[in-house]
Amino acid sequence: MEQENNNQEVNNIQEAVYFGSPLWMDYRPEFLNSSITASEKHIKEAKKRDKELIKKTNDFGISYHSGNIYNDPEFKNLTDYIKLRSWEFMESQGFDLTNYGLVVNEMWVQEFSKNGGGHHDTHIHQNNHVSGFYFLKCSNETSYPIFHDPRPAASMTKLPLKNPEEINLGMESIRFVPTPGTIMIFNSYVPHQFAVDHGKDTFRFIHWNAQFVINNLINK
Repeated sequence: MEQENNNQEVNNIQEAVYFGSPLWMDYRPEFLNSSITASEKHIKEAKKRDKELIKKTNDFGISYHSGNIYNDPEFKNLTDYIKLRSWEFMESQGFDLTNYGLVVNEMWVQEFSKNGGGHHDTHIHQNNHVSGFYFLKCSNETSYPIFHDPRPAASMTKLPLKNPEEINLGMESIRFVPTPGTIMIFNSYVPHQFAVDHGKDTFRFIHWNAQFVINNLINK
């Protein structure tokens, strides 16, 4: 009888998960063709700037990185969407944004080397609140984003997993294989990286970082 009671108590346990890090994903093909076309000139400028590096490396291991494209009017529909969803993303986490305005600090397009080797090591985006990607050119053969557990204390105390391939609360990282038109939005404090690209298909995406700033600072 005692054993049965104990089992019943275990079965009645209610689980609640707190202090999580959300990741929003959406599919927006309506921005795809215009964004690819608008990004061409920026990628060409980046390759022209890096032409000596391309020659030196035989176009291997490079990430062609544009300047800030946020004010380019050809991306207006995309940037309006990004601002709207970034605002909703933070509000959904319970933040009171009444006295804040959203500032997109930087937005750029990048493409990995034609001959492979392009990648990004694990990093975060300091002094920002929301970050995101919009994938323009990618496939099952290209690089992909990997997100890591942002909790230092959890990383210090990780135990072995029963099944490292399973998605569970103990995992250290998770990867996603996007398709063109995929948008991903996440907190800027979440460490992320891009796996090494093998140069089999073109890998191009837009990245942005946004910050919420007190209104009286914006209006000065």
